Amino acid sequence: MATATKNLSAYDKTTIPNAEKLRFGIVVSEWNSKITEGLYQGAKAALLDCGAIPENVLRWDVPGSFELTYGCKKMAQTLDVDAIIAIGSVIQGETKHFDFVCSATAQGIKDLNVILKVPVIFCVLTDNTLQQAIDRSGGKHGNKGAEAAIAAIKMAVLGN
Repeated sequence: MATATKNLSAYDKTTIPNAEKLRFGIVVSEWNSKITEGLYQGAKAALLDCGAIPENVLRWDVPGSFELTYGCKKMAQTLDVDAIIAIGSVIQGETKHFDFVCSATAQGIKDLNVILKVPVIFCVLTDNTLQQAIDRSGGKHGNKGAEAAIAAIKMAVLGN
């Protein structure tokens, strides 16, 4: 099994569209909050670094990753946003629950991208261990939240 060996979250700001005129929604799972808060902070920091105005970065919390699909759908229906980032963390346990939650969440976010008029970016870590999640939410492998923010900017511009 291949593993990440470096920080994958670096980006070249000169290649990213300016986000000053864009509005972003971020829906954050409260489950595994140490991880999801790190992802949120990484996403928000990258959006701001690329020109987003703090008042144009809107956050909603939902109980868990399974609820991200509904939260993102409601956000798209009620707020004027150019892109939404779905942030969650599911860590492998001893049961098949992990498989069901990961699959349903991924399929739900995919479905939203088919039916909504705004892009929804999948930023849900599906790790085998807590350490892997820590490493990807601001640790040695970077911050997947920052990567999701860059994708959100690019997709928001694509949609306009």
